[in-house]
Amino acid sequence: MKKNIAIVMGGYSSEHDISIKSGNIVYAHLSKEIYTTFRIVVTKNEWYYWDDSDAKIPVDRSNFTISLNEETIAFDAVFNTIHGTPGEDGLLQAYFELLTIPQTSCNHYTAAVTFNKRDCISILKAYHIPVAENYFINKNQPINIDEITSKVGLPCFVKANRSGSSFGVVKAHTKEAIAPALKEAFTVDNEVIIESFLSGTEISVGVACFNGTPTVLGITEIVTENDFFDYEAKYLGKSEEITPARLTTEQNKEVEALTLEVYKALNMKGFSRTDFIFNNGKPYFLEINTNPGLSEASILPQQSIKKGISLAELFANEVEECLKLHF
Repeated sequence: MKKNIAIVMGGYSSEHDISIKSGNIVYAHLSKEIYTTFRIVVTKNEWYYWDDSDAKIPVDRSNFTISLNEETIAFDAVFNTIHGTPGEDGLLQAYFELLTIPQTSCNHYTAAVTFNKRDCISILKAYHIPVAENYFINKNQPINIDEITSKVGLPCFVKANRSGSSFGVVKAHTKEAIAPALKEAFTVDNEVIIESFLSGTEISVGVACFNGTPTVLGITEIVTENDFFDYEAKYLGKSEEITPARLTTEQNKEVEALTLEVYKALNMKGFSRTDFIFNNGKPYFLEINTNPGLSEASILPQQSIKKGISLAELFANEVEECLKLHF
């Protein structure tokens, strides 16, 4: 009997539309011969099943079921494609854990930690993972520009602490630019992290699990037309993504090992995409995405295809891995 798989997409954040694209790619490629698939859209106002006729059938949030043709449909697993809250910050993971429904992404605690850049970096420092110099500040705290620049230098990155797709990220080149950059970042989150600028080759490393073993899918080099890898560079064609990255054999080995060390240190499962920058020949951790983009233009799918793994195979494996871990 075919298993019912809910492909959850949307979410409450500015990444809603990007998530819809990811979810639709999974829906298009996940085998209909093996699974019965359902697109479930999550918004602040409603959760609903989105069928092929564009009808909206409400989800019963008390048990995550839908009523279809006078039959109650329960789900054997959830393929989580929500970027941002509530699918990448632990809220949705905790909900499914309470309902004992297996889902593809990491557990609620790991999701919450990795979504919080400051907490994630603090943990990885204990594992001696190289990171940029950083400074933490919350909304309504006094701003000491001299203290900030003496710690992180110039230029620096001012980042909303809990955000994705480069929303709320500003590169400040001067002292005078820091205050307005903070003002912008605080429109996205009430916590901000300010990081030193590291110059070098930026790369992104995808990971998936096969037979319970975390495996690097590939290493992609990011060459942006903009000042940094911002929203335009990520989604509007203002960057070149080169897979495999133009690294030496030793650099490849080093960053693959470092990626898997990060993955294990954070108790990850499922997909991840970890970003690094090579500065003076040394890879520094930038961030980890626990629900990376899955559209055909996204980095992790590109890496999978280059490795000879079709999207149908990649997504089916993700479902089977989460079912094995649950039962």
